[in-house]
Amino acid sequence: MFDIFRYIPAKQTEWDAFIAKSKNGTFLMCRGYMDYHSDRFHDCSLMFYLKGKLYAVLPANVSDGTLYSHQGLTYGGLVMDEKCTAANILHLFEEMNEWLKGIGVKRVVYKPIPHIYCSMPAEEDLYALTSVCRAQLVIRDISTAILADKRMNFSESRKGGIRKAQRKGLVVRESNDFTAFWQILHDNLLSKYAVRPVHSVDELELLHARFPKNIRLYMVYDGTEPVGGTLLFLTAQVLHTQYISANASGKINGAIDLLFDVLINEVYAHYPYIDFGKSTVSESADLNEKLIFQKEGFGGRAICYDTYEYTLS
Repeated sequence: MFDIFRYIPAKQTEWDAFIAKSKNGTFLMCRGYMDYHSDRFHDCSLMFYLKGKLYAVLPANVSDGTLYSHQGLTYGGLVMDEKCTAANILHLFEEMNEWLKGIGVKRVVYKPIPHIYCSMPAEEDLYALTSVCRAQLVIRDISTAILADKRMNFSESRKGGIRKAQRKGLVVRESNDFTAFWQILHDNLLSKYAVRPVHSVDELELLHARFPKNIRLYMVYDGTEPVGGTLLFLTAQVLHTQYISANASGKINGAIDLLFDVLINEVYAHYPYIDFGKSTVSESADLNEKLIFQKEGFGGRAICYDTYEYTLS
């Protein structure tokens, strides 16, 4: 029924055009984003054709006999055209699994696209995972999102931070100073968690150059000194905070509270969803309660990022 091919660079234009018109793809699935770290992952993205027309694509990489929904992406899963039907997706998974066995894959780790990123219902793959693959939910990460139509008031602690920032005279503006932001982020992560940012400053600048409308940096300034900021990933429906960080002065003076007051209630008040990202660590075993408390203070509530796994017999 389906013709299945492994992605090759000659197919980039066709791939990207399909992502743009799909019902659940975002710019993260475009090859210009996926391939910036192609040296770290052995790409095994798949393209599915039905009667000669591209029907769906799967961003993926392969390692040690396991096919992963691309490990370089926060979410992945099957990207589908709006004409995809449940019955056809069941057949697609059946045929994909046979194809994968043919190249020696023994296990699949699959991260579906959270529903808030979809332009219309797109959970045919979730049904196929249990119906065809007998997949098991192995990781559930918790994120925090705001729905524009049901926006809650900020908590008193967040309002207090805003007043403190206003008294201090802090201001919020868009910036291209990725070096300054990255240094604040790097120092924070290193001191609090002994880890470094996933992206280097060079990678952030590269991705911003490739996707200037989708990747935006907003900084908080005390005069001319940057004291905090956030890197935003903008998709059609979701404003996603990829990184949030402030230095010691910014933390004391409510920089992040002011930042999100401006972003949520002014600059991006029209956005359907604002997604603050995951607040879990150690592969979802532990909830970072302080982190999620801050996000919930802006009016966000839980949405889950799931990971499924199944074996190919």
